[in-house]
Amino acid sequence: MGLFSKPAARPTEVVQRAARPPWSLWGDSFGRLATRSLQIILVLVVVAGAVYAMTQLTIVIIPVILALIFASAFAPVMSWMRRKGVPSIVATILALLAIVVVLGGVVTLIVNAVRNQFDDLRDQAVEGFDQVVQWVSTLPFAPTDEQISDARDAIIDFVTSAQFGSGALAGVSAAANFVTGLVLMVVVLFFFLKDGPRIWEFLLRPFEGESYARAKRIGDKTVGTLGGYVRGTATVALVDAVGIGLVLAILQVPLALPLAVLVFLLAFVPLVGATVAGALATLVALVANDLVSAIIVLVAVIAVNQLEGNFLQPVVMGRSLKLHALVILIALTIGTVLGGIVGAVLSVPIAAVAWGIVQVWDGEDRPARMFRQKRPEIA
Repeated sequence: MGLFSKPAARPTEVVQRAARPPWSLWGDSFGRLATRSLQIILVLVVVAGAVYAMTQLTIVIIPVILALIFASAFAPVMSWMRRKGVPSIVATILALLAIVVVLGGVVTLIVNAVRNQFDDLRDQAVEGFDQVVQWVSTLPFAPTDEQISDARDAIIDFVTSAQFGSGALAGVSAAANFVTGLVLMVVVLFFFLKDGPRIWEFLLRPFEGESYARAKRIGDKTVGTLGGYVRGTATVALVDAVGIGLVLAILQVPLALPLAVLVFLLAFVPLVGATVAGALATLVALVANDLVSAIIVLVAVIAVNQLEGNFLQPVVMGRSLKLHALVILIALTIGTVLGGIVGAVLSVPIAAVAWGIVQVWDGEDRPARMFRQKRPEIA
């Protein structure tokens, strides 16, 4: 080929256009939207069916959940005893006896404190409410007497009616069902304490690779969250009860012990429990003593709640168990509607477990993709 010779012609390349896919009813944007909507509806139907089945099997579900919570709370104790060489059956019996003793002591204290004084506590609370109503009626923007009477009757009817304890509590109200649930809880708790890791490892057999690692993380996070929540809430409840109980005893307010026990119990219902217990203690102090005592009790309740929210909960429970107040309120509402008092108590730890699972979905410190922070947080 010479310097000025004509270059050889290149073979022409035939460009083949991709064939257009056949038209489909579900291929356009509306079709994809309809498909996604059907998937969401299917998920909601499955969830609704599961919730309905759980509400019908409360005599089984609640003891199993309680056994899982207690086993999670004592998981560090079981691990410590196993590391020290304590045989598994001995460690299980010791832990089970400790749980029974603690629960028995709490129940005995509650029964002894409330058995003979509940009527007095109720009467003084109602009398205190009436005094507050009389003071409110003197304000220029006070509601009418009929509105106050209707509100008072509605509150009393709700608290004393069967609806307040409907759902899960009504399912175990009969003595036979209660005994059955109690025995089932103890038996399941025994096996959770003794063979918990082996049971979970058996349930993980169908999973492999990343699915196995994810399921393993979910199990560890669930046990850690439930255990931390129970231990932290019990510690906070004990501090609240002792603090408010001491103030009531110093002021010589009657029914100080039943009120302290009530503070301890209601502390397991976040947001609402502390408010109700504090209001009740203030009303009793107002009736039994005077306005100054009621103000002192109210200040003590506010101080204890601030100490709880700003110091105790972050230190004892950690930031991993911290939920937004709106999430807690929604969880409490759903739990109360579905399970009554028991549902209200269990709703927040279940919500904490759900959020904990989201946090470890893609790794130890990698939340699920849709929950990862993508923009700076708004202060």
